[in-house]
Amino acid sequence: MAALSLHNFNHLVSILSSPSSSSFWNLSFAFNNEVRFKKGKFLVFLSTHSNPKILKSNKKSRFGQRITPYDTDEEEEEEEDEDEEFDDTDDGMAGDDWLMNDDFAQPHEYVVNGKKIKSRKGSGREGNRRLQEQRKGSKALKSRQGLTISEDQMDGRHGNDGLKRKSVGNSYHTSTKTKEAGSFDVDGGRMLVSKTSRENRYQRLSDEIDLDEKWFPLLDYLSTFGLKDTHFIQMYERHMPSLQINVCSAQERLDYLLSVGVKQRDVRRILLRQPQILEYTVENNLKSHVAFLMSLGIPSSRIGQIIACAPSLFSYSVENSLKPTVRYLIEEVGINEHDLGKVVQLSPQILVQRIDISWNTRYMFLSKELGAPRDSIVKMVKKHPQLLHYSIDDGLLPRINFLRSIGMRNSDILKVLTSLTQVLSLSLEDNLKPKYLYLINELNNEVHSLTKYPMYLSLSLDQRIRPRHRFLVSLKKAPKGPFPLGSLVPSDECFCQQWAGTSLDKYLAFRQRLLLKEFAKKYEK
Repeated sequence: MAALSLHNFNHLVSILSSPSSSSFWNLSFAFNNEVRFKKGKFLVFLSTHSNPKILKSNKKSRFGQRITPYDTDEEEEEEEDEDEEFDDTDDGMAGDDWLMNDDFAQPHEYVVNGKKIKSRKGSGREGNRRLQEQRKGSKALKSRQGLTISEDQMDGRHGNDGLKRKSVGNSYHTSTKTKEAGSFDVDGGRMLVSKTSRENRYQRLSDEIDLDEKWFPLLDYLSTFGLKDTHFIQMYERHMPSLQINVCSAQERLDYLLSVGVKQRDVRRILLRQPQILEYTVENNLKSHVAFLMSLGIPSSRIGQIIACAPSLFSYSVENSLKPTVRYLIEEVGINEHDLGKVVQLSPQILVQRIDISWNTRYMFLSKELGAPRDSIVKMVKKHPQLLHYSIDDGLLPRINFLRSIGMRNSDILKVLTSLTQVLSLSLEDNLKPKYLYLINELNNEVHSLTKYPMYLSLSLDQRIRPRHRFLVSLKKAPKGPFPLGSLVPSDECFCQQWAGTSLDKYLAFRQRLLLKEFAKKYEK
C-alpha cells in the first residue's frame, strides 16, 4: 500500500474548482483510493486490488515479515522509504498452502558462470540458514586490498568473459579491456567510486552481512535501478550467490530483459523476488523462456509485463515444467489453445503454480458448494484465472456466503460468478456490502436484479452509481419505483444521451460537485 501526501483541503478545493477532466480525475483518484483524514493534512492510501487478503504467503524474512511471490503496492514505495521492507499485503488470507509447496516443476540444470547448477524452487531457504550460521562467528569485513583489478582477474574468479552491449539490436559482444573494480559502464558512461566512499556508502550493509569488496562493482551497478542496502540484504538472504556475479555478466542479462520489454522501474522488484535471474545466461535460459512465452500467442509488447509479474518462470525448465503445465491447462482443465495467451496475460503466475492441485481443489469446491457444472467453472477460469490463486476458506467461501445472506440462491450465485467472476476478488466490507445497501436503500431494487445486472457489483459506488442516480433525481427523470440499473452500464456519453437528455459537460460538472461535497464530509470527520 502506497501513501501519497497531499496539500491542505483549501488548496485541493482551489485545484478542483474547475470541471476540467484533469482536476476531476484528481478528485476521483482520491475517492477511489481510500482517503484517511487528519486536520490540516490527509493521506491517500492506494490499492490496486480491492481485496488484498486474497493471496496467501507463509514465507518470512529474517525480520519477521512475509515475503510474497506476487507484486505488492509496498514495492513501489520502497524508493521513498529506505527502511521499508519487502512485505506482503496488510492482512493476508490464510488458505491452501499449494503455493509454498511448489514442486510441480522438475529440477533443471543451467550453466552459470561456467558451472552447472540445478534450479529447484524453494531450495534457498535451507541455504540461507547455513549462511546465517556462518555469519554468527564473525561480522568483520574481509580486508580490502587495493582498488584496481583487471577484468581478466574478475573473469578468472567468476568464469565469465566481460561483455559489452552494442547499441544496435539485441546482440551482445565480448570485450577483454581492463577495468577498475571501482568503475562500471552504464549505457556507455563510466562512474568511478573511491574505496573510502564505498566503505561509507555500504556501512549499513556491512553491519548486516559479511560483505566482500569484490561485490562492490555489482552493487554499484544494481544501485542504478534503485536498489538500496535493505534490498541487497534481502537478495543476500534469498540467494547469496547472486551477489557474486560478474558485473559485466549481470549487465548483459539485465540489458536483455530490458530489450524484450521489461521496464527499468520493474528491475528492482524482479531482483528482489528472483535474484537468481542474475545467474541465468541469455543464450541457455532467458531467450528460450521468452520464445516459449511468444509461442503461447503472447504479443511481444506484453512479454516484459509477464516477466515482471512472474520472474520465477526462468527457474523452471521449459520442457519439464512449463510445457507440461500448458498441456494440463489444455487437456485437463479444458482451456482452448487459442485462449492460452489471454489466460497467461491475465495471470502469469498460472505457469509457475501447482496447477494440478489448485485446479482440482477449486473445481471440487465449486462443484460441491454451488453445484457448478464443469463448463461454468472453465468459463470462470478463462475470465478470471486468478480464481486458481484464491484461498477457499478465506477467499471464495466468505463471498459465496455473503451472496447467500442477502437472499441469493445457489443458482443465482452461479449466474453472477459465471458472468462476473471478479466478484470473488472484491472486498466484503469496502465494496460488496456498501453497494448492496445502496442498491436496497437508495435505488429501491430487489436483490434478484443482480442476476440480470451482475456488472453493478463491479462499478464504482462513488464515481458512477451514486453520481448517475443523484443526477437523474436532480433532473426529475428518475422513476419512482426501482431505479433502472441499465442506466449505470453505458459510457458517460451514452448515459447523457439516452437517459439524462443533457450534455456531457453538465453531468461531469454535477459529478465533480457531488464528489467534492462527499469528500468534504469525510474530511470534516
